[in-house]
Amino acid sequence: MLARINNVVKKGQSSLQAIVETGLIIAGLLALLLLLPHQLNADGLYRFQALSELLEHGTLSNNRYSLVGPFFSIPFWLLGKVYQTPAWWCERYNLFLFAAALLVMYWLLKDRVDRRLIRKFFLILLAASMFAAHLSYYFGEVFNSLCVAIGILAVVIGYALPGWVAIVLGVVNTPASIIGLALVVAKRILDNKRWRYVLALVAAGSLIIAESWLRRGGPFIAGYETYAGFRTIEPYSGVPGFSYPFFFGLLSILFSFGKGLIFFAPGLLLPIRKTLLKIQPYIKLEFFTVYILWLCFLVGLILVYSPWWAWYGGTFWGPRFFLFASIPASFALATRLQYRDTSLLLNLFTLLVLLLSFWVGIDGAVFSQKALSICLANHYALAVLCFYAPEFSDLWHPFVVAVLLNKREILYIVYSVIVFIYLAIPLCGKILNQTIEKVVLVRKEYLDVRSWRL
Repeated sequence: MLARINNVVKKGQSSLQAIVETGLIIAGLLALLLLLPHQLNADGLYRFQALSELLEHGTLSNNRYSLVGPFFSIPFWLLGKVYQTPAWWCERYNLFLFAAALLVMYWLLKDRVDRRLIRKFFLILLAASMFAAHLSYYFGEVFNSLCVAIGILAVVIGYALPGWVAIVLGVVNTPASIIGLALVVAKRILDNKRWRYVLALVAAGSLIIAESWLRRGGPFIAGYETYAGFRTIEPYSGVPGFSYPFFFGLLSILFSFGKGLIFFAPGLLLPIRKTLLKIQPYIKLEFFTVYILWLCFLVGLILVYSPWWAWYGGTFWGPRFFLFASIPASFALATRLQYRDTSLLLNLFTLLVLLLSFWVGIDGAVFSQKALSICLANHYALAVLCFYAPEFSDLWHPFVVAVLLNKREILYIVYSVIVFIYLAIPLCGKILNQTIEKVVLVRKEYLDVRSWRL
């Protein structure tokens, strides 16, 4: 009888937890939609203009940005002819795409993985990753990241054809990411001893060539041939193409204060291999394989952008080209929060990563709209300060100079703090119990006066 009562109580707690976490996810999507500004600028504006030219005049723009991602926003563009404007809807396209991606991932995972882990993963993606900074724009990184991440997940689960189609579409939208696809394909070939995976690479390359030929008049005309930034005090500035020293680019992408993945996706530092292999017998998905393939794609992005002259992604907040890093980083953090039966040191490190990740989310959502004037002044002459100096970096400058916040931004910060507290409380409880155990152990070992001798 007592066991039955305990089961009922546990089910009730689990149901309440599901309701609360689902509510927080929905609230987060609404907060991103209603509390934060949305805009078309930079290449997001060029993509929108190219789509408008196609739909209004039937002409294909020859700009350097792929139309694959914008093509899927056509329903939103058309809706703008009925309500608001096409620009209004396209400004919010990436947010709607993100919400749809969460639904697809949930459908793929709900019967294969602990749903508590899924919900934590979604909450971190929403409130504690670089996605919050990207969902206010019409840039292509969101489409690329979500298509590839979901595609890899679908492939491993067993939905091979739709999975590879999603991956190929994401890569064609960002041609430079084909190196990431090459590493994913190589990993699948080695794991499964099947050459057929090369077809995905061939398909992506063929579509990239076809779009270049159709829009720009040649199979290998990407539009970047003479594209370069301004000449500044940086010794390798002002030169187009892959003109940046690979070693310096790699160091900057990983460790620079203004763009480094170690700061903007700290979840990548968390070890989860043993945990995923330990829970493998209890789930219906080789999630460690998914995680490794995600990392393979990320490594490909790092390799291709390290020698690129604009490795920093322009003056956009954070490491723009590496939004994909938020997906494995968020999953690793969610795994550590869900499975806390590890050492005290690792749990303390997880708490630190959680705190930094939430600051990344808040800073990206609220402060990405407030670009530092010094980064833009005099044709970006001192932009290098924003890449490398901590006090001028996107993450830390709000602590140097006070920034005025409006009511909507304050409300968004309140939401983020609530989610942080909700996710941190169980981890803090575990840390407290482990600390007490350590104190008791140390006391018995070293502070028992009865064991001391003259």
